Amino acid sequence: MLALIPAAMLLSLLARRVWDVDIFWQLKLGELILAHHGPVRGEPFSALHLGDPLPAVAWLGQAVMASVRLLGGWALLRLFDALCWLGGFWAAAAACRARGATIAAIMLALALAFYAALPTASIRPQSFAVLCFGLLLALQRLELRVLVTLALGAPLLVLWQNLHPSVSVGVLAMGVTAVVGWLRWLRDRRRSAPWAPTGLALIGCAAMFATPDGISVLAVSARNAEASIAIGASEWLPLWIPANHVNALPVMAVTLIALGLALRHRDRVDAGELAVALVLLLMTVTAYRFVLFWAVSMVPVLARIDTSDEPSRENITPRRAALVMSVLAVAVLGPILLPTRFMPTIPLAALERLKRENVKGTVYGDFPFGGAIIDVGYPAWHVAYDGRYYRYSSKEWRYNGGIENGFVPLVDVERKWRPAAFVLNAHHNAPIARELARSRRWRRIYAGDGIVAYVPRKREALRPRALPERVRR
Repeated sequence: MLALIPAAMLLSLLARRVWDVDIFWQLKLGELILAHHGPVRGEPFSALHLGDPLPAVAWLGQAVMASVRLLGGWALLRLFDALCWLGGFWAAAAACRARGATIAAIMLALALAFYAALPTASIRPQSFAVLCFGLLLALQRLELRVLVTLALGAPLLVLWQNLHPSVSVGVLAMGVTAVVGWLRWLRDRRRSAPWAPTGLALIGCAAMFATPDGISVLAVSARNAEASIAIGASEWLPLWIPANHVNALPVMAVTLIALGLALRHRDRVDAGELAVALVLLLMTVTAYRFVLFWAVSMVPVLARIDTSDEPSRENITPRRAALVMSVLAVAVLGPILLPTRFMPTIPLAALERLKRENVKGTVYGDFPFGGAIIDVGYPAWHVAYDGRYYRYSSKEWRYNGGIENGFVPLVDVERKWRPAAFVLNAHHNAPIARELARSRRWRRIYAGDGIVAYVPRKREALRPRALPERVRR
């Protein structure tokens, strides 16, 4: 039964609906990257920014995911993303097993870490970051020779930054490990000096700039964080805000369990691993988006401190066979038995209806709808806003807030973007949705799940009807 836990983890991911709204524009941008054989340098999607410089954020991850969808559709992409996401957890667990941790301890660690991180699971390039972070922790845990570790870690860190620009988390983890290691070495010179994590931290610092954006990646990341916090994106906000209360429960539960185990087995705790987990926990509490990295860092901590008395000569071949076969069975049958489902808050049905109207131009939608509008309609459609927070200035985001709160009327939106259609969340964008419902210039073509779509009325329909002859007399 323990050997079935990895298969259960994969099945859980495949059963989830696609909810991340940004994956759509990332996939379309990935297709453009494949067509250009490299990063796209000019803005292709945003109506008021066409041709502006475009940062190459996660460009390689977008290209890889786009190629997977082109090869096997959403079914293959879901499986590929799930394996990458889980691969970070599995890599750390495999390294712990190689260093002698018991099957029971490893599976408990995987189950708890998975439970803590599951709310964030969806298809997006961040899955590559989880995989690379798990591989980095595994490399550290295997305790190979220093040169071998550095030779394997250097390309991993460069690849990570181009797949998803979060290698700074790896730098932090290796830096914390190195600091703890040097402190232990100063107290006891018989210990090995932590050259490997020190070298990996330094290589990671250089890898942060080993992308097409170079040093400008710092400004882009800072702008993205600033805009995300200003807009109120919950993953950038602390766990104590109301929107994150549900997400905080798994984090608190796993933390309390790990704390109890650590107190019971103090002699098995590794100071370096624990320090990394504590730093990432602090980051998670202040910004929920770091929960994935914290959850992966908990795997070696839990696998080390919670062990059971497993016979050293026990034949584990049946367990290994059960693990591999169950994961393969879920990987093959899961996408077939659990077809792709999207959250109803993603306006795919409305956009398919809009396509039948042969609309061309700017489709104005709520900014979370921008990704789906891009994926369904580009190049015929452009967007006013989308989920790339760094793409738009603070002034533009304030203007968006004015529209959502009714301070900016429909006529100003029409003057600014000359929209060819509207696709709106009737509750989130209630003021402008009410104006469209009353307007004689717009015709509603779709309404469902709180989403409405409008296109212009034909000019003939706006002309006053001629009065009958007898009425004129």
